[in-house]
Amino acid sequence: MATRTRLLITAAVLCHLLLAPRLVTSQLLPAAAQPNLPQSPSKVSQSATISATQQEKDGAIYKLHGAVKIDYGVYTLTADDVTYNSDSGDVEATGHLVLEGGPNDEHIRASRGKYNVEHETGRFEDVTGTIGIKLRSSRAVFTTANPFFFTGRVVEKTGPDHYVVTDGTVTTCELPKPKWQFSLHKAVVDVGGNAQIYHSTFRVEGVPVLYLPFATHPVQKEPRQSGFLIPNLGRSSTRGFTVGESVFWAINRSMDVLAGAEYFSQRGWAPDLEFRARPTENSFADLTYFSVFDRGINGVNQGGTEARLNAEGAFAHDVRAVANIDYLSSYVFRLAFSDVFAQAVNSEVRSQAFLSNTTGSLFLNAVTSRYQNFQSTTPGDVITILHAPGIEVSSLDQKLGSTPFHGYFDASVEGLSRSEPSFSTAPLLGRFDLNPVASLPLHFDGWSVRPELSLRDTIYTQQLVPSGGIASTDVGVALSNSINRKALQGTIEVRPPALDRIFDGEFLGRKWKHVVEPRIAYTYVTGVENFANILRFDERDILSDTNEVEYAIVNRLYAKRSSASAENCGSEGMPALLIGAAPRPSRVPWERTQRTGKETCPQQPGTREIVTWELAQKYYLDPTFGGSLVPGRLNVLTSTVGLTGIAFLTEARRLSPLISRLRVSASGRSDMEWDMDYDFRAGRVNTSTVLFNHHFAQITVGAGNAFLFVPGQTGSAGTNSAVRFNQFRGVLGYGSPNKRGFSGAINLGYDARRDQVQYGSAQLAYNWDCCGVNVEYRRFSLASVRNENQFRFTFSLANVGAFGNLRRGERLF
Repeated sequence: MATRTRLLITAAVLCHLLLAPRLVTSQLLPAAAQPNLPQSPSKVSQSATISATQQEKDGAIYKLHGAVKIDYGVYTLTADDVTYNSDSGDVEATGHLVLEGGPNDEHIRASRGKYNVEHETGRFEDVTGTIGIKLRSSRAVFTTANPFFFTGRVVEKTGPDHYVVTDGTVTTCELPKPKWQFSLHKAVVDVGGNAQIYHSTFRVEGVPVLYLPFATHPVQKEPRQSGFLIPNLGRSSTRGFTVGESVFWAINRSMDVLAGAEYFSQRGWAPDLEFRARPTENSFADLTYFSVFDRGINGVNQGGTEARLNAEGAFAHDVRAVANIDYLSSYVFRLAFSDVFAQAVNSEVRSQAFLSNTTGSLFLNAVTSRYQNFQSTTPGDVITILHAPGIEVSSLDQKLGSTPFHGYFDASVEGLSRSEPSFSTAPLLGRFDLNPVASLPLHFDGWSVRPELSLRDTIYTQQLVPSGGIASTDVGVALSNSINRKALQGTIEVRPPALDRIFDGEFLGRKWKHVVEPRIAYTYVTGVENFANILRFDERDILSDTNEVEYAIVNRLYAKRSSASAENCGSEGMPALLIGAAPRPSRVPWERTQRTGKETCPQQPGTREIVTWELAQKYYLDPTFGGSLVPGRLNVLTSTVGLTGIAFLTEARRLSPLISRLRVSASGRSDMEWDMDYDFRAGRVNTSTVLFNHHFAQITVGAGNAFLFVPGQTGSAGTNSAVRFNQFRGVLGYGSPNKRGFSGAINLGYDARRDQVQYGSAQLAYNWDCCGVNVEYRRFSLASVRNENQFRFTFSLANVGAFGNLRRGERLF
C-alpha cells in the first residue's frame, strides 16, 4: 500500500498536476493562466464551456479526463474521457458518453463516439437513446405526446435534427425491457417529424411477429402522416374471417381522409371511408361512408350503404350553417352489419340542414330535412317525410312597448311531401303557417298568473280525404285542393307560491331543503273544424280543438355541502359505459375531452338538486276533442304529445294517465331515473323506464328496464293488436380506458317477452406503459335478420397504431 502511495505522489510532482477528490470541477484556462490549478468552469470559445476533473491543453486541443462536461448552446455532452478541438468543435469521447438537450429533449447514451458541437453532427457506438423525454432523478418525464426510445450498434447524427440508426431497435416502451419493439437494419429519424424504418421485424416480448420492409413512426407532437395503416383481422360466425387494410392521407393541416376495405370470407367486400376537415376554428366537416357488397347468406342479400355527414360553419353577419345528413339504403343492412347495438335497432333515419341568423330578438332560419321510419324489414315498408328548403321566422317573448303585455310570433313557409305504403302526397305541396301570441304575465304575493291568447292560421295546398275505414292502414287520399285551418287558443297558467322547508341540523355533511311547486293550467282551443282533412307532417299538423285542465306538482330536495373544501372527483371509471344514453359528444365528432384521474371537482360549498319528482295529469272537459278523436285508432294530438310521448287515446276519455318523472342524482357519478305512465281507467302501467348508473372508484355499474304497453287499434279484420315490450339491460365494469393493468366490462340486453338475450358483449383489456390489448366477444340476436357471434381484438401501440378490428368508437369502454 505504501508503494502505491509513493508512486502516485511521484507522478503528481513530475506532471505538475494537482490531484483532488472527484468533486473538483477543474476548467482549462486561457494560455496566460496557470494550467495546473483547479478553477471554476469558464468558456473556451464564444459558445462552449467545459469542465473536467483532469485536463491538459496543447494549443486548441484539450484532453479532458474524469467527469467531463461540455455545454454548447442547448446541448450538453458528458463522458469519462474527451479530446476536444476548440477551433473545429470536434469532440472524441469514450466511456459513459451522454449527449442531451435540444428543443425536442434528445438523450443519447453511448460507449464511445465522435461529435462536432458546432455542426451538431457525429457518430456514436453502442447507443441507447430517447427523444421527447426528460430524465429527472430516476423518473422519466414525457415532454411530447410521442416519446421515442431507440437503440443502435451505430447511430449517426447527420444534422441538428436528423439521426441514422443502424442495427438497432425503436419502441415507445421504456427500456431496457420493452413490451414491443421494431428490430431494424436501418432507421432514419427526423426529430419533430417521423422515423422511417427499413427492413424491420416487429417483436412482442422478444418474439418475432411480423416482418415489415418499410414502416414509419411519428416523432412529432401532431402525428399526421400519410401512409398505410396496420392491417386488421377478425372472426364472425356470419361474416367469416375478416381481413382489412386502410390508407391515411393527410391532405393538409386541416384536412385528411381515411379510406379502406375489409373482406368478409362469407359475405364479400366492405369498403369504408372517413373525410375530416377543420378549415377554421368555428367550422368542421365529418363525412363517413360504409357499404357491404353482400354475396348473401341463405340466399338473402343483406348488403347496403350508409353515409353520414356532420358539418358546421360560422359566417359573417351572425350566420350559422349546420348539416346532419344520414343516408341508409335499407333497414336490413343496418340490422345485419351495424356493430353497435343501439344503432342496429334504430329504425329511424333523420337528416337536417339549416342556415340560421339571429339579429336582436329575431330568428331567421332556412331549413330542409328528411325523416324515414322503417316499419319492418320488408323492402319499401317505410314512412318518408320530406321538408324541402323553407323559411322559418320567429321572435323572442318580449314586452310590447310600454304596455304590460308580452308577445312573440312564429311563421313558416315550407314545401312538404309524405309517402308510405298505399299512400303518398304530391311530390311537393305548400304549407304556410302564422302563429302570433300575446300574454299578460302577472305576479303578486308570490303568485304567478299568465293568461295567453294565440291565433293560428295554416294553409295547405293539398288536403286529406279520409277513406272512411277504421283500420290503421286506411289513410285515405291526398287531394290537390287547398285547405285553411284556423284556430284560436286561450291558456291561463297559475303557479301558487312554492312551499319550502329547511331542515335543522346536518345529514351526511349537508344542509337539506325540501321545495314543493304546484301548478295548474287551463287550455281552450277552438276553430279546428277540419282536423280529419289535415295531412300529417310534424307537430304543426296535430293541433285539435280541446277543453282541458292540466295539474301538476313538483317535489325538489336540495342538499348544500357545509364544508368549503374542494372535493376530489376520484377516478372517472368508464364514462362511456352507461344505461340509457351515451355520454354527451363533443361538438366536433373526432375531438374527445380527456379528464385526469385526480381532477378536482368544482369548489364547495355547492348546492345540488338531489331529488326531483314531478306528477302530472290532464282532465278533458271535451273527451272527443271537438270531434277530432277517431275511436279504435291511436290518436296523436298536440294535447297528448305535450304530456307524454306514448299514445294512449283510442276512445273518448276524461282522465289522462298519471305521469310520474322521478330523478335522483346524489353526486356527479351517480344517477337514477324512473319515468312511468299509469292509466287509472285501464288499471295498468302504460310505460315504465328505469335507468341507474353509478361510478365509484374503479367500479362502474348500471341497470335498466324498459316496459311499454301501447293500446291496440282496430285492424282490417277488426282485431285489436296491443304492442307489448319489456327489456332489461345491465352493465358492469372495472377499471378505465387508460388504466395500467387489467380492466374489463360486460353488457347484457335481455328481452323478457321473447325470453332471449338480444345482445351481449364482454371486453377485457390490459394496458402496459406503451401498449395495450383489448379482446371482445359480442352476441347479436335480432329476430330472423341476425344471429351472430363476433370475436374482436385490438393490440394498440402507443403513438404508432392499432392492430385488429375492434374500433375505438365500438368498444364498451
